[in-house]
Amino acid sequence: MKLIELKQATKTFEDGRKTIEALKPTDFAVEAGEFVSIIGPSGSGKSTLLTIIGGLQTPSSGQVLINNDKFSELEEKDRAKKRFEEIGFILQASNLIPFLTVKDQLKLVNKIWNSTFDLSQAKNLLGELKIDDLIDKYPSDLSGGEKQRAAIARALYHDPSVILADEPTASLDTDRAFEVVDILSRETKKKNKATIMVTHDERLTEYCDSVYVMKDGILSKKS
Repeated sequence: MKLIELKQATKTFEDGRKTIEALKPTDFAVEAGEFVSIIGPSGSGKSTLLTIIGGLQTPSSGQVLINNDKFSELEEKDRAKKRFEEIGFILQASNLIPFLTVKDQLKLVNKIWNSTFDLSQAKNLLGELKIDDLIDKYPSDLSGGEKQRAAIARALYHDPSVILADEPTASLDTDRAFEVVDILSRETKKKNKATIMVTHDERLTEYCDSVYVMKDGILSKKS
């Protein structure tokens, strides 16, 4: 089942009298349980593609479908709701709130959802990521790898169907980077998510089902 689908999606920007094609016409799909990586040089269009898939930008033409819904055609309010329900974001910096414990980072998700915090559910998820013993720790008490695990937990906590990871290991050493990507791969399979990871580190693509290359706004599958 396709959880992410782009149909001839493009993105152009006006720069004075010049039109920049940040994303040229693109067809692309990621199925449930599939872990995909996108590599390419800086300025090639990787982040533009990810923000379009995540609904943070709309395509200039074409469509983005999330879980078969015409995501890119929704009004901003509806798109924001769909984004929160269906998509989990993991960024280069963990973006944990410094004055909240790991447990409270998850409680905040419940508050946004207007739902009741389930300590057992939280502990089970943190246990899968091997950080359940850190549930009452603040971000300042965590290592870089632990912060990223906590960020993964927060992204997975509301059970989105899609995970978008933008350079999630850039601030980590090699061992921690492989650890985090291995976790993403396992969680994608176990929970049947569609996961896209943008990375500069091609070594990490060994964990991925498919690798795509972005160059000058053109996305192509690596053979």
